[in-house]
Amino acid sequence: MATDPPHRPSPEQLLAGIELEELRKRRGRLKVFLGYAAGVGKSFQMLDEARRRSERGEDVVVCALQPEYPAEVQSLLQKLEIISALKTEGAETIDVPAVIRRHPQVALIDGLAYDNPRSSPNCHRWQDVEQLLDAGISVIASLNLQYLEKLQDEVERITGKRASCTIPRGFLDRSADEIVVVDAPAIDSLSRGVSGVDSAARLAAEHKLSRLRELALLVAASVIDRQLETYLRSHGMDSSSWGVQERILVCVTPRSSAAPMLESGRRNADRFQGKFYAIYVHQPVISHEDRAILEQNLSYARQLGADVETLTGLDAAEAILDFARAKGITQIFVGHSTPEGAWRRLWSNLIERLIRSAEGIDVVVYPHQP
Repeated sequence: MATDPPHRPSPEQLLAGIELEELRKRRGRLKVFLGYAAGVGKSFQMLDEARRRSERGEDVVVCALQPEYPAEVQSLLQKLEIISALKTEGAETIDVPAVIRRHPQVALIDGLAYDNPRSSPNCHRWQDVEQLLDAGISVIASLNLQYLEKLQDEVERITGKRASCTIPRGFLDRSADEIVVVDAPAIDSLSRGVSGVDSAARLAAEHKLSRLRELALLVAASVIDRQLETYLRSHGMDSSSWGVQERILVCVTPRSSAAPMLESGRRNADRFQGKFYAIYVHQPVISHEDRAILEQNLSYARQLGADVETLTGLDAAEAILDFARAKGITQIFVGHSTPEGAWRRLWSNLIERLIRSAEGIDVVVYPHQP
């Protein structure tokens, strides 16, 4: 019996894999302890890991600290070597040249999101970290969720507060090798500022922390997804059907308003740090009225930032499913309007086939009025 030949990476993919491996050998590794609220215990967990590494024989130093620590954290610091920070314009900054000269295996930075004084070589602390990584020094750092760019609006809606410093999501996506979401029980973070007898306020605070925790987990999942995609591509493997990132596909038609469906797709893509697509399956015959509605729907999809494509094919269901599989779609949004006649029967049959055949893909049906 004949068998398909094994898939072999292209020369370009082999070269990309070699270059990636060489970069990993030269560059330090970045591990981030990500907290979704103040007081969840990032510093303690990070420094406790440093203690364990040091006891195993790794060369570990601390090069950035917070102004104050509770007693249990102070006891951990006493067991670690500390490279003194520089005093610049009344602020403490990492002494990057001193750390590079010392060249430990691992450098600890408690507080990744700080900005440096204007006279510093780097404007931001995350740029100091990039310099250490490029020098072959691994870094373990702590970070709170509210400092991440592109999440600040969402965190502000939840907490009513906005952080003054930001870290680009791109830095975390390209540089972080490991993210640990510090998942302390919500009650620990709620003990400050919320009265135990005020049950309503306590429940509201628990709800907010739950939403922040979800955002933190999605950030970690997004980084893992990008790492997996890079690995698969560098090894000549298809990355479309792998990963943890949500990919939302909205099927646009001219028969009813698609605005609520597109807006929901955009919100879900943003919430899960995912990708957002909108497609239309070409129809050979379409009225001027339907054409105008369709163009409005597709234009609105573009305004919302969707990747918009027009598909062709005699079988609309197969065309949608082929596109979904090629893009690794995780959710298909499709509208179900209620006109009479042949169109209703045709569209209802298409939705039934999508639901039946979309193995591993969630199909969400939105009822629309004609």
